[in-house]
Amino acid sequence: MDLAALASSRGVVGSYWAASRAPRYSFIFALPLFLLYEGLAAALAGTPGAAGVRNAADVALKTPFLIFSGARGSLAFFATVVAIFIFVVARDLTRSHDRLRPKTFALMLGESAVLALLLGIVVGTITQRLLSGLSALSAQTAAGGGANPLASMGASTRLMLALGAGLYEELLFRVLLVGGLAAGIGLFFGRNSLLTGVLAAVTGALVFSAFHYIGEYGDRFTVASFTYRAIAGLAFSGLYLTRGFGITAWTHALYDVYVMVL
Repeated sequence: MDLAALASSRGVVGSYWAASRAPRYSFIFALPLFLLYEGLAAALAGTPGAAGVRNAADVALKTPFLIFSGARGSLAFFATVVAIFIFVVARDLTRSHDRLRPKTFALMLGESAVLALLLGIVVGTITQRLLSGLSALSAQTAAGGGANPLASMGASTRLMLALGAGLYEELLFRVLLVGGLAAGIGLFFGRNSLLTGVLAAVTGALVFSAFHYIGEYGDRFTVASFTYRAIAGLAFSGLYLTRGFGITAWTHALYDVYVMVL
């Protein structure tokens, strides 16, 4: 490969790397997760065993809307999220003067699928080495550490929860929590400081792991599962800070589809 071709290939990769984490691509890429999750939740609302089952992060985000808007809270939340997505994408398109390329979305989906496959292997291996006194962890152990309530749920319900985890947990723990922590810590150490990113990512990962033991469908606490989720949370936080919201949400969702559905 000559120098001109090498420079061109690097330029293409660099262009994809920057564009795919920009809000115009990131938020549009995440929108199907939002629509699929809400559509499945609505379709399963009257299904025995699925009615009232929601992702915990979804409940946490919608609760303020339900408190102030009552029965219309869910609709108000839906409209607010769509409005924010449209505003962020429109503003980024105006500033960038860019035209959206469908090929970029296809590459983002491929990247997310590869990252989802790698996540379980990498996180599981790191956890096993940290907890060398324990036996190798399986996905089932990491997910529950005991009787798994998901086992009694239908495939459609588990798919809904997996998609919801990818979207709402990333909105709550990465966009709001890690992003907010990075902005706050950045006032002292600089927004682009490595220390800022590390502190925000580690704090967010610990809160993310602890969150899985709260509520009716919360898991039974074990050191192994907490460690596994903390490391996974750290991986998602790092992914969010480097690759943006859209790819992180899809990576999380596809990983959960593999563990919870397939």
